[in-house]
Amino acid sequence: MGNLCSLFAPPKPVKKRRPIKKRQPSLSGSGSGPNTNRLNRFRSSSSRRDNKFDDAVTTEQALAAAAILSRQQKSGGSLPFERSASQRHPVSGSKKNQLPRSSSTRSRSSTDPLLQPHQFLNQGVKLDDLETNHFILIHGGGFGAWCWYKTIALLEEDGFKVTAIDLAGCGINSFNINGISSLSQYVKPLTDILEKLPIGEKVILVGHDFGGACMSYVMELFPSKISKAVFLAAAMLTNGQSTLDMFSLQAGQNDLMRKAQIFIYTNGNEHPPTAIDLDKSLIRDLLFNQSPSKDIALTSVSMKSIPFAPVLEKLSLSDGNYGSVRRYYIETLEDNAIPVTLQENLISSSPPEKVYRLKGADHAPFFSKPQALHKLLLEIARIRPT
Repeated sequence: MGNLCSLFAPPKPVKKRRPIKKRQPSLSGSGSGPNTNRLNRFRSSSSRRDNKFDDAVTTEQALAAAAILSRQQKSGGSLPFERSASQRHPVSGSKKNQLPRSSSTRSRSSTDPLLQPHQFLNQGVKLDDLETNHFILIHGGGFGAWCWYKTIALLEEDGFKVTAIDLAGCGINSFNINGISSLSQYVKPLTDILEKLPIGEKVILVGHDFGGACMSYVMELFPSKISKAVFLAAAMLTNGQSTLDMFSLQAGQNDLMRKAQIFIYTNGNEHPPTAIDLDKSLIRDLLFNQSPSKDIALTSVSMKSIPFAPVLEKLSLSDGNYGSVRRYYIETLEDNAIPVTLQENLISSSPPEKVYRLKGADHAPFFSKPQALHKLLLEIARIRPT
């Protein structure tokens, strides 16, 4: 500020002046004299420019809002403004009056969508227009509810209800992984939630990895309670198929997966494995080749074994139940665990309603591309019932 003021200070007069006591400069004080007048003129000019900029932004936002209001009044609808709009659009002139952002601490990626204020108004989600605003997130093998922490925060900021579960033996669930003998036992925490849903209430299921098979299992049991099912780089199986069958389709093509698997024989080597571990030294390349280091560190201390018996179990899926639920698939294009070729095989074997592609996403898109994943989940939630 001192350098800026000196640019507008007048030359020192030759005439000697009576010494005066030095005073600390005040940024907010008022005064008189040529230096003060010039500084005030400079401030006034800056203020006029700022006001013109603020007026332009305000005018643009007002025009956008007026256009929306006009369309809604003509159609007899209601305004599509979110209840948290005041928090998303700071007062003009503030330092952070740039882009609507979430409270996530992740730095913005160059691939994330950048929305201007008038565009953001049109992107808003009006929860009353949705069939359901409740997401249930189903983790993959070895993961837990903890892996969804970014997705949970983003969805809740938009007003959605989010339930992230720990399947049996995962996360903070205390069940013994090596004692799980069936898929129904493994998914019991999920079936318990769906059984308790009030009559008429529906949810959107999102299943990742082996969570896709778990999701398919409950789709067969509770089709009337599920609005949509989103398979996220997941096992989307057909009737009579197991997750092991799915992986056999890429036998010999995924050497990294084969090297990373460590089978656990709690009942002795003469019996089938009870669980599968993943080599911690290989999981970065296998699962998290695009994910931030802090999320890989979280995973290294949080992942658990994968129960083996549910992986072997073949699903019984019918057109009347499982087939009646609307399905969507999200491909992860940088995935080393379930490569794109295998994902596309699953899609072609049982085509969903729509396929989305996440560029730059590894096998853990909730870590590597959380904003882009969030955008797709909002888009799927907006799809109206047929």
